[in-house]
Amino acid sequence: MRKALAHREGERATFTGTFERYGLKTGWGKGPPKKTLLLRDIKDSRGVKVCDHLWFNLTVGFAKLRLQPSEVVQFDARVKLYTKGYQGYREDVDKPVERDYKLSHPTKVMRLATAARPAEESRGNP
Repeated sequence: MRKALAHREGERATFTGTFERYGLKTGWGKGPPKKTLLLRDIKDSRGVKVCDHLWFNLTVGFAKLRLQPSEVVQFDARVKLYTKGYQGYREDVDKPVERDYKLSHPTKVMRLATAARPAEESRGNP
């Protein structure tokens, strides 16, 4: 459980995170897979780490930035409780249901730091 977020449930605040990679999530057979992105080292506006990673849907705000690995982004989001784990009827699936916290409805997404590009590194630029 993300305990650092638990006491902030319902709060809307500013956070930063380091982009790691894009991904896909399936909709349990309902339509095409949805694009996602993984942010690591999520920190609040005071620089306090609130969780090690979070997956987000690839919203318009994130998509416009065309992020590269190691780039740092800032965004506003709401701390929200959610249920995770398998909630179906199959007995052969061992993923117990848990409650955890996430950041939802990201807005005001902006790039704070740009990752070094290979061409810049080869020229010796800092």
